Amino acid sequence: MRVRRRWAERHPAGRRRLARPVISVGNLSMGGTGKSPVVAAIAEWLIAHGERPAILSRGYARADAAEGVVVVSDGTRVLAPIERAGDEPLMLARQVPGAIVCVSADRHLAGTLAERRLGCTVHLLDDGFQHIELARNLDILVTTLGEIPQGRVIPIGRLREPMDAASRAHVLVVSGATAGAAAAEAWTLGVSLSCGATRVLGAPVAVAGQAELPGGSPIAVAGIANPERFFDSLRDAGWSFADAIAFPDHHRYCRADVERIDRRMKACGAPSVVTTDKDAVRFEALGSLPFPLFRVPLTVQFDPPHVLVDSVRAVLA
Repeated sequence: MRVRRRWAERHPAGRRRLARPVISVGNLSMGGTGKSPVVAAIAEWLIAHGERPAILSRGYARADAAEGVVVVSDGTRVLAPIERAGDEPLMLARQVPGAIVCVSADRHLAGTLAERRLGCTVHLLDDGFQHIELARNLDILVTTLGEIPQGRVIPIGRLREPMDAASRAHVLVVSGATAGAAAAEAWTLGVSLSCGATRVLGAPVAVAGQAELPGGSPIAVAGIANPERFFDSLRDAGWSFADAIAFPDHHRYCRADVERIDRRMKACGAPSVVTTDKDAVRFEALGSLPFPLFRVPLTVQFDPPHVLVDSVRAVLA
């Protein structure tokens, strides 16, 4: 990665470029820093201000990794199933219905299609910090406190690149941090602009079964990069749950998993299951479920709120 970055910096003309501005949101570690809520928040802000954003994703862990570009959403409706879309792109397409979502290993090709066929005015490069082949106008790096300074590069640790790569970012977003703590982290990493991001859980939304969450303590299920963070967020929000079951990130749920969850529910007398937005799209692919399932939406609030917005405005200008 160091060699690739140095080459790109010495040969800027060699990077591929799109006609519309590109905003990259990524991280330095292997998942679990909260990129997707940041992407969704920026996309919603862009739509509210008259833009037509396209979220460009690689579509990691797709069951059907089709060649070319898969249009998950054209900005008006969802067009691709989870097998071709991937769980995170499908989740973003449903969370931000006005955004175009395109999946391809070739993000330049996806962006070109979004511009020429779908009327895109600005691109959001999801998980794009290491995708240096595509030029960008703004690099947003999402992390948690101490994750990069105290981390180690894979395979020993979880970092995709050494710590010095963080200084290439224009804005640092620190999940679970105040503005002051985020500024201190940014100073350590050599990033000039920063903000904290607080995770906010919304009201549960029915995925399967009854429309309203029944009384009693549910079971919490998560198959994400950091399931404990979801469980902790539920506790912090005042939730009481009977049990918690963690699965690997991007886990493809099967009937055996459903039966296991159902057995645990009956054993502890739980009336329902709560899960993440990302897990919900994978559960939906199974069809009918033997238990009521609810997703708990997650959004982020930035501190201070103007740093990220001002940076995006500058790119658009």
